[in-house]
Amino acid sequence: MFLWTTSAFSLVIIVIQTAHGGNVLVFPHDGSHWVNMVVLVEELHSRGHNVTVIRPLDSWYIDVTSPYYNTITVDMEGGGNEEFFRQFVSKVIQIKLQQGSVWARLALDMELKDKFFELHRNVCEVVTYIFENKELMKSFRNTKYDVVLTDPANGGGVMLAYFLGLPLVFNARWTVHGEAHFAIAPSPLSYVPFPPGELTDQMTFSERVRNLIFYIMRMHLYKQTVGPHYSALCKRYFGPDVEYFTLFQAADLWLMRVDFVFEFPRPTMPNVVYVGGFQCKPAKPLPAHLKDFVHSSGDHGVILMSLGTLIGQLPDFLADEIAAAFATLPQKVIWRYKGHKPATLGNNTLLVKWMPQNDLLGHPKMKLFVSHGGTNGLYEAIYHGVPVVGIPVVFDQADNLAKMRAKGVAKVLDISELDRRIFWNAIQEVLNEPSYTMNMQRLSRLHRDQLIKPLDSALFWIEFVMRHKGAAHLRTESYQLPWYSYHSVDVMLFFLTIAFISLFIFAVVARECFRLCFKRKVKSD
Repeated sequence: MFLWTTSAFSLVIIVIQTAHGGNVLVFPHDGSHWVNMVVLVEELHSRGHNVTVIRPLDSWYIDVTSPYYNTITVDMEGGGNEEFFRQFVSKVIQIKLQQGSVWARLALDMELKDKFFELHRNVCEVVTYIFENKELMKSFRNTKYDVVLTDPANGGGVMLAYFLGLPLVFNARWTVHGEAHFAIAPSPLSYVPFPPGELTDQMTFSERVRNLIFYIMRMHLYKQTVGPHYSALCKRYFGPDVEYFTLFQAADLWLMRVDFVFEFPRPTMPNVVYVGGFQCKPAKPLPAHLKDFVHSSGDHGVILMSLGTLIGQLPDFLADEIAAAFATLPQKVIWRYKGHKPATLGNNTLLVKWMPQNDLLGHPKMKLFVSHGGTNGLYEAIYHGVPVVGIPVVFDQADNLAKMRAKGVAKVLDISELDRRIFWNAIQEVLNEPSYTMNMQRLSRLHRDQLIKPLDSALFWIEFVMRHKGAAHLRTESYQLPWYSYHSVDVMLFFLTIAFISLFIFAVVARECFRLCFKRKVKSD
């Protein structure tokens, strides 16, 4: 009887949760960004919400079918597929290997502009297709979605939320204009470094000059890259008075994939919720073949290397240099690599095409993580307390690793100067200098010591927006001010004008008084 009652009670609870479940429309950013988004999607499903994910025909990461979400596959190519990014990264590596640092930076910026100009054009074409599809738009309205959840690295979800008049929640670290804080929060360039400038919050005068110049140049680059596409889209569907980036700034809530054990302290806003590392979790047991390999390392332990999904392979000569350095180590090495088997590969190195990275990093025998500097991997390294040797290639990777270097937990190498000797020395430094491990374990303790887990916080605030039909009371309206009002330039000009008029009047009165006094003196004489 008790068992039946307990089962019935559980069933009632499930029914109640399902009855109160909302409808969530997700417009994700493909690639590694989906790795973060799908964690939220699965958790929303587990809480009884119905989740619908929009994906283009050539989606790279987003499966057509899933037990956690429904999909709407737009019959168009989004352009941000695997081949697009692999070609881009391959070109970036070539540029880094062939050119000096200054010219490489300029060449990289131009390559970035060209590729992302194409990407955002494709996103806008997908959005146009959605808007023009009457049946699809009718189904969106009939479903009565409660919220749009999107990654502002592209503007598709922003445009769709505005078109449907729905509350908007961001799963964000970047917007189409760069690092997300710069879109909504006060960001004094005197101590807030602009990514990817590889600076800290303690800048010298020359570094502050560099930070300002870098900010101006990059913001111009971002606007040139995305502005023409989203401005045309806004003008076509929303009218000439709607400025595309104000739609980003008007989002109800920003779930920021940031933790201040990783980032530098900076001003923020009430509608920003920090959920950095929400995808991290305790390690699970390893598959048998990896378990045996890891345990065979003895007291020396294991080194893990992964340069992310975009960098599955390297030029052969560079892979040979890395493999040669690994071969001389007493540690066992697990290397995620899809290229040709390096000629110098040692018996201590296991090449794999896929690996459970989080579970490996959480294993007690893990000594070091060789990483490209992607945020997902770095947060997992922080969570498990594993120091890093970084080899950045593209996007925010160099900036991420610069932060880790500033906190004393990473040694960073330039891929253009990498050889077996430099790589071996970097590994030895991190393995043998205790401060790297001690500092990383300290960051791990700080990151884990939170009142509410980041994932629970993220889900609470998404549901908060759904319950209250938005969160306008947390959103500043400063984004609607023109720049001269935001920076009080008009107020300063007003006071300067008053001061000038006052001085002018004083000068006129003083001159007249002096003239009258002079006249009286002449008459008396």
